[in-house]
Amino acid sequence: MNTPLENKSEKIRVTKEFRFEMAHALLNYDGPCRNIHGHSYILQVTYLGLPLKENGHPADGLVVDFKKIKKIVQLEVINEFDHALIINRKTPENIYHFLKMEFDKIITVPFQPSCENLLLEIKRRLQNTGSEQAALFSLKLFETSTCWAEWHLTDNN
Repeated sequence: MNTPLENKSEKIRVTKEFRFEMAHALLNYDGPCRNIHGHSYILQVTYLGLPLKENGHPADGLVVDFKKIKKIVQLEVINEFDHALIINRKTPENIYHFLKMEFDKIITVPFQPSCENLLLEIKRRLQNTGSEQAALFSLKLFETSTCWAEWHLTDNN
């Protein structure tokens, strides 16, 4: 009988969690989220793959190195979004110019910056960051401790 370590076809999910601060406003929204407000976001990034099976290789047993995930997400997501204000590109020009004069890190996006749309933007940025061995499997973006959006590869096949 094979032990789990002898079975070369068992896939593993590897997840790294990130935290960042970001503000947004939902343009013309009917509720308090139309105002500029911030959240302490938590992003969970999961890759799915087969652990490397190369005796003597330094990465033997790894699906993907956590350092690699950290480097990719830091570059593609955190560096841009952390301590930024995200607004819809359709925000009136006079408001945008006022914000730009007062604040340094204003990002305009071609969508309503809801948790769901922000998650899809993060997915777009990370979708090709996998390898032969591991693929982006799921993302979970917490906007608050009790509210989040999720994306799973299996829901989209």
